[in-house]
Amino acid sequence: MERIVADLGRMYQERNEALQEVTRAHHEALLHLSLASDFRDDDTGVHIVRIGYLAEALALMLGEDDKFATMMRKAAPMHDVGKIGIPDEVLKKPGPLTPAEREIMNRHASIGAEILGRSRVALFQLAAEVARTHHERYNGSGYPAGLRGEDIPLSGRIVAVVDYFDALTMRRCYRPAFSDERALEMLTEQRGAMFDPRIVDVFLENAAELIELRDRVNRTQPGFAELVGA
Repeated sequence: MERIVADLGRMYQERNEALQEVTRAHHEALLHLSLASDFRDDDTGVHIVRIGYLAEALALMLGEDDKFATMMRKAAPMHDVGKIGIPDEVLKKPGPLTPAEREIMNRHASIGAEILGRSRVALFQLAAEVARTHHERYNGSGYPAGLRGEDIPLSGRIVAVVDYFDALTMRRCYRPAFSDERALEMLTEQRGAMFDPRIVDVFLENAAELIELRDRVNRTQPGFAELVGA
């Protein structure tokens, strides 16, 4: 009986290790897909890595536990994976989008959620939630569902703020980068409109630390191994 119990314990451990390895491989594949999407909109490809670390740090600053913050680091980089399904003539258009083009662009949130939500693994469910909700707006003016206030999951509200700030300070095909100071002003202007006031306040209170984290990611260029690590 003891041998049977020991064998069952070993089989259970081997099963868990195999499942973890499959999950890690799946995660890395989705990150590479996200990177391919990001390269179409950012020629450095570092944006998605920065979003992971910034989301983790901001979650901790908001008082969330380590487990949730770590999940955010791993899930947030996949927020825009759905852009892989958006045509270049829309994604890279140098001028304003027409209403029809904006409708096409907005589909990336639902496309990303569909790609990520096919897995029952908690990490990918969180990533799907982020993809689906990071363009919802606190005042209900966002997409795809027009969610308002705390009806928007915390994960989406966090990524909305860090993505907005980071994107503003990046050079894009249709505009130069804004300074950190101007980006913080623009973030402040959207407090309570686009973004959760509490999350904006915490970001602003810790802006120097978050900017240093962003700059450290730019300097050290951490890869996916570090991003998906324990």
